[in-house]
Amino acid sequence: MRKYILGGAGVLLLTFSLFTLSWKSPIETSPIVRTASEDSLYNKYVTDLYDSVHLASSGLSRVVFEKAITGYFNLKMDGKVSNSKSVISIADMDQASSSKRLWIIDLDKKKLLMNTWVAHGQGSGSNLATHFSNVNDSFQSSLGFYVTGEIYSGKHGRSLKLDGMDNGYNDNARMRSIVVHGASYVGQGTINALGRLGRSQGCPAVAPELADQLINTISDKTVLFINGSDQHYASRFLDHHLAADLARENTSEIMDTASKSVIANN
Repeated sequence: MRKYILGGAGVLLLTFSLFTLSWKSPIETSPIVRTASEDSLYNKYVTDLYDSVHLASSGLSRVVFEKAITGYFNLKMDGKVSNSKSVISIADMDQASSSKRLWIIDLDKKKLLMNTWVAHGQGSGSNLATHFSNVNDSFQSSLGFYVTGEIYSGKHGRSLKLDGMDNGYNDNARMRSIVVHGASYVGQGTINALGRLGRSQGCPAVAPELADQLINTISDKTVLFINGSDQHYASRFLDHHLAADLARENTSEIMDTASKSVIANN
């Protein structure tokens, strides 16, 4: 009899243990409902900035702008970006070289400073850039986030060095001599003759008559983002949550307004 009692007790103990392991508190599994999430506030902030600068009418997509601004805030959080300039440059290589696909924006002033042509590398494609590389002598453009370095005088005249921030995608920029410089093949005359811009050896080359002004505007550790469709490209600087934290700190008034707007619409 004692054997049967002990056996029954074992079965009950095993059943209770399995029940305990499978049971979870409803408090732990219930989703937390937020009326105004960090992401929605950040999206509102990005949209307001995008609209204030009238970037849609200039041809820059909101998706590309959001990538660029997210990287800007993450780089700023890492201490890699100037505190004296709130300038960001965006080159959208998904657009044809015959389009003015380079935008330079002052984020604090909410102002579009320049919108002009920019060339891509010979190895990246003809009018459209479809191939990208971080390899020396590939003559291809490299995607990702850059921070502007020193100004120097080289074979293309006054030029601006770039430091690639994305490991494996553009961190060989210095070794490859990927710089911003003026080039005679960037302009309406070349587009009229060829139907596209001329191409560089991988540098984001600009019109020679704008080179000095452009270099002065984006020098001193500002962000350049080169966008392009490449399913393999990934960047740690595209973290929305970290960017939202810094955006809220730097622009508390804007984020407070965005919060009220989001709450009112829920």
